[in-house]
Amino acid sequence: MQFLQNFSPQLLVDSPGRINIIGEHTDYNLGYVLPTAIDKKIQFKFQKNGSAGICNIYSQSYDRGFTADLQLLNPSTIEWENYILGVLDQIVQRTDKLKGFDCVIESKLPMGSGVSSSAALECGLAMGLNALFELGLSKETIVTLSRDAEHNFVGTKCGIMDQYASVMSKKGHVILLDCKTLIPNYIPITIAPYKLLMLNSNVSHNLASSAYNTRREECEKGVQILKQMYPQINSLRDVSLEMIDQSKNSLGDIIYRRCSYVVKENARVLAAAAALAHNDLNRLGILLYESHQGIQYDYEVSCPETDFLVHFSKTYDSILGSRQMGGGFGGCAITLIHEEAIPDYVNDVAKAYQKKFNITLSPFEALPDEGTKVTVIK
Repeated sequence: MQFLQNFSPQLLVDSPGRINIIGEHTDYNLGYVLPTAIDKKIQFKFQKNGSAGICNIYSQSYDRGFTADLQLLNPSTIEWENYILGVLDQIVQRTDKLKGFDCVIESKLPMGSGVSSSAALECGLAMGLNALFELGLSKETIVTLSRDAEHNFVGTKCGIMDQYASVMSKKGHVILLDCKTLIPNYIPITIAPYKLLMLNSNVSHNLASSAYNTRREECEKGVQILKQMYPQINSLRDVSLEMIDQSKNSLGDIIYRRCSYVVKENARVLAAAAALAHNDLNRLGILLYESHQGIQYDYEVSCPETDFLVHFSKTYDSILGSRQMGGGFGGCAITLIHEEAIPDYVNDVAKAYQKKFNITLSPFEALPDEGTKVTVIK
């Protein structure tokens, strides 16, 4: 793109991916989650270009760019562009201070691995433009507008967790986030000599996006059915297992299992937060395995590759727990493993995975880190 020849950035933004220790598909049901930002990031460089509304965006990762006009923002046929366009659309709905800019993006996040590169992209862009043009948007507003951008331009009806973790995280902590009140509880994460090993399956099945929205619809249908017997409830956050069991016939098998999973997963999140607070890593590991069982059999968003990775880990004493992380049908298995065992285990599991699926496994360690950081270039 032509602007690259004279690009002199005024602002630098580091926007992190996130991991979620436990609490999958609970955020859009107004439940609990336990995420944190990680040390893998997307970096943005910004400069004002003096135009009224011409925005030039170039991705070094894709080696391609595009130009958007703030007066003519419409969804693109290219998925990654919609994360950008959606954020711009949300900002111009809130302020008239946004003007033309140039932006170069470089991602150090493994795409499609369940560490929420999409939220990092949305939040990093919004935080950078907020600082560059002094828009006066709060961090809370940036979180919600980034989520809304994904709803409206990408079409994924995600919850609030990914964006919240990307912006609000504190180094060395996980966030016990109440997705109903958006009240966070920061819990120090001190798990040495254990570490969080991410095993990227390098698969992303086509079901992921459509099935994500379907699961949300199934949960909403469950609430509608339960509400007929329990008028006081407004989401699965308000529901107990007893309520679900008493309504099993009305719910039907699939909706029953979806709702049961969410209620049980909420309880697991709270138990995991308590286990971390008391450094009970054995308990945490058990909860991770229980979570994956629910993901696989009740919510049905796992896949053969991630199931294999989780089940393979169960034969190693050095591993306390593992589960699929992310929206589903691929991505990473997050594994709680003793640091001394990592090299040998990575070698073993990579060989077995290659033999089983003819796919190369991509392992990496995830270190809890701070949220999105903005640096002014002087």
